[in-house]
Amino acid sequence: MDLILLGLPGAGKGTQAEYLVEEYNIPHISTGDIFRAATKNETPLGLEAKKYMDAGELVPDEVTNNIVKERLQEEDVKDGFLLDGYPRTLNQSEALRDNLQELGRELDAVIYLNVPKDILVERLAGRYICSNCGATYHKLNNPTKVEGVCDRCGGTDFYQREDDKPETVKKRIKVNEEQTDKLVDFYQEEGVLIEVDGNQDPEDTFAEIKELLKG
Repeated sequence: MDLILLGLPGAGKGTQAEYLVEEYNIPHISTGDIFRAATKNETPLGLEAKKYMDAGELVPDEVTNNIVKERLQEEDVKDGFLLDGYPRTLNQSEALRDNLQELGRELDAVIYLNVPKDILVERLAGRYICSNCGATYHKLNNPTKVEGVCDRCGGTDFYQREDDKPETVKKRIKVNEEQTDKLVDFYQEEGVLIEVDGNQDPEDTFAEIKELLKG
């Protein structure tokens, strides 16, 4: 089963990736992991990527595409893979299609976890931290037992990290949305997109994915 997992930040990709990897016994391949492995093993492409990463720059598509292609020829992916975080651009999507054709493979499905933006903001902007002891809470998933009082130290002063503030979260979602919409359109045209309701219990979402993959 050759799969891609798509979704905006907060859509629950991490949880669904775990389910998919276990269910279909395929490796979870993220670009971060590939880059780390390639640079650690000092492959020519890994060293090339490291130059950009050390300079704080984005690794160019050409290098990323070739590193992914190299990874997709390893022994553990012979029965399938789950790509997460790649492709990010249309250029990468087209390169992946061409590289898979060269390897005599094609995608079985691109799973798109669709969640309304206001729900994503709630999920991502819900985290807050006790100023006194650093305990972390979430408005929806892990609130304090007594509202406004830290479970651990009894403190009443909390703060949000810049990354977790609603304005920052909305910007992050907007940037990702522009990229994701293009990929969704591309894979819709390729006839491999399956759209899943990500705004439900994770186990129900996975049951829906499994059902659609059967079809």
